[in-house]
Amino acid sequence: MANWKNLDTLASFKELSNAKKVDLPQVMSGDGGAQRVKNYTVPMAANMSYNYAAKAVDDDILKKLCDLAAEAELSDKFAELYNGEVINTGEKRLVLHQLTRGQLGNDVMADGVNKREFYKNEQKRIADFADRVHSGQIANAKGEKFTTVVQIGIGGSDLGPRAMYLALEGWARKNGKFLMEAKFISNVDPDDATAVLEQIDVEHSLFILVSKSGTTLETLTNQSFVMDALRKKGLDPARHMIAVTSETSPLAKSDDYLEAFFMDDFIGGRYSSTSGVGGAVLSLAFGPQVFADFLDGAAAADRTATEKDPMKNPAMLDALIGFYERNILGYPATAVLPYSQALSRFPAHLQQLDMESNGKSVNRFGEPIDYVTGPIIFGEPGTNGQHSFYQLLHQGTDIIPLQFVGFKNSQFDNDVIIEDSTSQKKLCANVAAQIVAFACGKDDENPNKKFNGGRPSSIIIGQELTPASLGALLSHFENKVMFQGFIWNVNSFDQEGVQLGKVLAKRVLAHDTDGALAEYAKIFEI
Repeated sequence: MANWKNLDTLASFKELSNAKKVDLPQVMSGDGGAQRVKNYTVPMAANMSYNYAAKAVDDDILKKLCDLAAEAELSDKFAELYNGEVINTGEKRLVLHQLTRGQLGNDVMADGVNKREFYKNEQKRIADFADRVHSGQIANAKGEKFTTVVQIGIGGSDLGPRAMYLALEGWARKNGKFLMEAKFISNVDPDDATAVLEQIDVEHSLFILVSKSGTTLETLTNQSFVMDALRKKGLDPARHMIAVTSETSPLAKSDDYLEAFFMDDFIGGRYSSTSGVGGAVLSLAFGPQVFADFLDGAAAADRTATEKDPMKNPAMLDALIGFYERNILGYPATAVLPYSQALSRFPAHLQQLDMESNGKSVNRFGEPIDYVTGPIIFGEPGTNGQHSFYQLLHQGTDIIPLQFVGFKNSQFDNDVIIEDSTSQKKLCANVAAQIVAFACGKDDENPNKKFNGGRPSSIIIGQELTPASLGALLSHFENKVMFQGFIWNVNSFDQEGVQLGKVLAKRVLAHDTDGALAEYAKIFEI
């Protein structure tokens, strides 16, 4: 069994604290910088690579980070996770999202069943259902095909699947895999549901209600909103709705749904895109084979995460460098900057994945810790961000590490040559320029035009954003977050911080309030 220790008890952490810092503008300049770009790169799954040349590390720091990975037993802890140990200590649960896309270790038995077989069976059920919808075997009351699928969920039931759908929509259209348009309803704000319902042909729409517990307030409220809209159109809601839930939830055996597909308590919402939570909507939108290819990409990246040598394990190396920036260099945030419009919602998904997982101030045993943990995550696609918050990133008082993602080719292959280069080449030129500009800066006699540089970044580079590369990208960040949680000795798989507001909201609605809560309720006339 691995030893779970606080970061500040590790000898390698103290060694890193005393290590000489890297002068990033110096090492990234001239021939030395060119050599770093060639040397500081690690292959990833799905023909991608992780390049960290513009990070403030050198061979000495990298060696010390590898020492920390060994002392913190990161590989052993990952092995315990995928072999079915109780890693989620807060809720006393296994953590099994990797099993939705492949078997990394031993058979995992829980609830009296083989969990890999359980997830595979649910994926097959979803695939069969999607095929019957596409063929018209499952249709509306008039026998007409469904043309739109709408996912109703919030948090992990929305952010990940929505980001994945948007990432693949263009690819699917180009490759003849676009079978149904997908929409998403998440916010309990009635304007959200209304806006979606006004955009779609309700009579030809299939709705997916996603709630593991079957009790999520926002989701059930939006379900009622949608059911009311269906009834007003003279439609039977039960012929237009399916559920993704747990077998023990009140939704599992309800007559309100055409079908129910199952997940379990061993998959957290923010890790659920490769379960039925993402599987149903993606299989309906693009077909089961596209979802299967997405899973294969994630499984391939999971396998690279089992590599014990951090220098051959891109997710672990990314995690270690991020930890170094947070705990040694003291940087407060990380900006995720995909130079791909298809990944427009990917930063929002990573925001939940990272901040809900590692935004903790107690260790996995509930004891207070004396060091910082998860950074603030934010981001937007390039080049839009360049004309927004990059000013602060370049010249602000805080240094914020950057995580770029870029692809050599666009999804549509639809481009024109303007001023001797295509739009895609201009996009790639911008990300290359930004990496060097952030790292090296620019001297100028005018302080307002001076760039100090020393702003570290990494980039994940791929050929094209496809189902497989998207799956690998998702897995990379899930495993990065997991490894950082191991380093900080926190439980990355519960989310008590989201519960208090829910409890108080229910009190407000029940008129069980006093003090400041009662006064705020009066302001909103609740």
